[in-house]
Amino acid sequence: MTDDTRLHRLYNRARLDDREVNELIGLAHGITADGVVTQDEVNVLHKWLVAHTAGACNPVVKILLDRIDAVLADGIIHPEEAKDIFEALQQFSAGDFELGETLKSTTLPLNNPPPAIAFPGSCFCFTGTFAFGTRKECEAAVLAKGGVCKSLTHETGYLVIGAYATDSWVHSSFGRKIEKAVHMREKGSRIAIVAEPYWVGQLRLEVL
Repeated sequence: MTDDTRLHRLYNRARLDDREVNELIGLAHGITADGVVTQDEVNVLHKWLVAHTAGACNPVVKILLDRIDAVLADGIIHPEEAKDIFEALQQFSAGDFELGETLKSTTLPLNNPPPAIAFPGSCFCFTGTFAFGTRKECEAAVLAKGGVCKSLTHETGYLVIGAYATDSWVHSSFGRKIEKAVHMREKGSRIAIVAEPYWVGQLRLEVL
């Protein structure tokens, strides 16, 4: 298998197939039909997400599962949590779900314009959920091009944000890392914050 073929397969493997999409949309319609989300409904949704994460490891499913795990952490669904889940499912069933959208420079502090990425000898850090593959697969692609992968430090040349994110990134777990990178950049660090699709494009240029 050529490097180019492998990149193509990895980037597309995270997509839900039509059957799973329809099943999840149907589940979302059923839960939101009466205008409220109950504890039992969240439990059912959680079981569905757990079952499907084990197979496809789809980023959309994974992010939904992380949300539900956070809600169920204390065993109680609070009104604000129920409202958040309801709105997320309503958007998804209406075809306007923000999870899975390509990152926008208007909602994330990406370098604009993004710099050319030099892989050999450069230090990379990854945050978020990636369409390319698992975090280890992303790091392996960098290592294969002569780069290194470490935690976010002043040595980091590029922070790559996964393509599956929401406009509310500031309140997400990976948002803390983005905020730290922004602070570093404001203090004079040469770190560049780039979106996964751009990183993949630069990686493909390296393959050609």
